Amino acid sequence: MRIVVIGTGYVGLVAGTCFSELGLQVQCLDQDPDKINLLNSGKIHIYEPGLEELVAKNIRSNRLSFTLDKSILSGADLILIAVGTPAKEDGSANLTYLNQVVQDIAHHCPQGKPVMIKSTVPVGTAKNVAKQLKDLRPDACYEIISNPEFLREGSAVQDFMRPERVVIGCNETIQGVVKKMYTPLTNRGIPLLFTDNQTAELIKYTSNCYLAMRIAFLNEIADIAEVVDANIDQIADGIGMDSRIGRKYLSAGPGFGGSCFPKDTAALSHIAHTHGKPSKILDATIEANNHRKISMINKITSALDGKLDNKKCAILGLTFKADTDDVRDGPSLDIIPALLAKGITISSYDPRGMDEARKIFGDKITYHNNPYEATDSADVAVILTEWAEFSAIDLMQMTGSMKSPVIVDLRNMFTIDKMANLGINYISIGRPRVSSSS
Repeated sequence: MRIVVIGTGYVGLVAGTCFSELGLQVQCLDQDPDKINLLNSGKIHIYEPGLEELVAKNIRSNRLSFTLDKSILSGADLILIAVGTPAKEDGSANLTYLNQVVQDIAHHCPQGKPVMIKSTVPVGTAKNVAKQLKDLRPDACYEIISNPEFLREGSAVQDFMRPERVVIGCNETIQGVVKKMYTPLTNRGIPLLFTDNQTAELIKYTSNCYLAMRIAFLNEIADIAEVVDANIDQIADGIGMDSRIGRKYLSAGPGFGGSCFPKDTAALSHIAHTHGKPSKILDATIEANNHRKISMINKITSALDGKLDNKKCAILGLTFKADTDDVRDGPSLDIIPALLAKGITISSYDPRGMDEARKIFGDKITYHNNPYEATDSADVAVILTEWAEFSAIDLMQMTGSMKSPVIVDLRNMFTIDKMANLGINYISIGRPRVSSSS
């Protein structure tokens, strides 16, 4: 089976590569020549553990290739759309790229093809795509398949190859084609959930928005825990033992970010308002997450006792989460500008995200080769991202070179007992503060 994947961004590259690993012939189509040349050399333009090796492997096996040539669409057994749908200012999804792809499909495939949508799209998009294609090619048959992705940055390959479920919205007439695509997974016992298009589209949004809501809720509980001298980690353990709740996505932090949760919560809220069914819970989740960023800024400035003149803050972690180079909607994008506006000097370190951060902050902040360089002579060190290497930092070495050693840990990477035993001034999320005299 031969598929063409349109778009070599995060979703398209992961999906195309993993489908080739499952034995399909995959051609990935994009309009960026630099990106295509890089990919055909076996290199990738994003950081995702295990993905580059898989790309190179399947290029060598002649199952995966990358091209600028749209004429390849005519020879595909199935066309997979994986272009970006960024948020507009009102929160709705921008479908400009998707609509252009529909035009390309109609032009290059006048005979009709199965079209699978993996891009995250508003409910009703599959119906609209079907109508557009029907208007452009009245005599052709295009079966539209909604197949939302549930990939987590940092573990996307594992999520694709060993998913908890595969959601597919389509007519019964095309189910056989989809089952064939996913046969290697169903042979491992991975369930396929077949629905209509609208339901599959809404499952995607509902899943991400529910997870975002859990994060926002626990962050608010962490605020309560701080003022009553409780421990949010133990609270999460306690409620997570309830099988109705579970422990995943119960980690307090600086708020959710990245390419999915902020965009998808805004998009679903827009959909709900547009249809006259506003979601108070969803709107409150968005508001709570926005407020979270402000409270984190206040937490950092409070650690400096409000004396901000000539202060240096070391930021450890620039990406929105570990194991990615993605800084989109991450806490660093709100916290760093706010601190700079207060006259605080910023030094930084991130294992993978500094190149992306440079595109945003330029020379407004400094970038260093390791945490110790970044924290040298700093008044406060702030952990923004839960990179595993940060848990192995020699804390005494790090704080020993700081001016007035205070660590603000927005990811709760260290235990209260450890920091108390080391005598380090330590501020975390939803837990009692540790002072050097305690």
